[in-house]
Order: sequence, then structure tokens, then C-alpha cells
Amino acid sequence: MLYEIIGIARPGNIAEVKEIVLSAGQIILRNGGVIRDIKNWGTFRLPNAISRHQVRYTKGHYFIMRYDAGIKTHQEVRETLAVDPRIIRAGGVKLGDGKLETLAKFRDIPWKRFE
Repeated sequence: MLYEIIGIARPGNIAEVKEIVLSAGQIILRNGGVIRDIKNWGTFRLPNAISRHQVRYTKGHYFIMRYDAGIKTHQEVRETLAVDPRIIRAGGVKLGDGKLETLAKFRDIPWKRFE
């Protein structure tokens, strides 16, 4: 199945974001999955302030991963991101059923940066 995870990491350190994506990618590849796309969206203001690990955040560093994997792998990636203290918030969705007709409908999203 094709999955997509959007994560929000603590702002200010791109090396942390790279480490987070690397650890999630290793889980996917170790379990036989295929990473389709990784995007770094950059730092944006959060719609609402979020408190996580006794810190209040108003900005976050957004990233997105699209990958093919099984449900167990997807759950493992979500659980890993949920316990990582560098992650403010992460959410994942199933995008398709793995058929080419379905996958052809998903394109890049044009995002505008506001700061």
C-alpha cells in the first residue's frame, strides 16, 4: 500500500530532521518497503500553538514521506515518530491500493511559504 506521513519537527536544526527521516526510512527499507518520495517543506508557523514535552511551539519544520509498505511497517513508523522527542506532531494516511491507475492521480502539491 502507498502511505504518506507528514511530520512536524522542532524548528531550527535541519540535522535533526535528517536523522528523523533516516530512522523512519531505515524501518521502511528493513521491512521490505520502498520509499517513493521525501520532501522538506521547511519551517512554517503552526496554525495553533502546540505543547509537546513541556515546551510550547509556535513554529515547526515540516517534512513529508511517501512510501510503499505493509500495515505493520506503517504502524511501526508511526509509533517510532510518536515517541521521538524531536517530533511535535506526525500523521499518516493510506493514499492508495497500490494500483497504477490510483497512483497516477497523486501529484505534487504547490505550497507557498509564508513567514
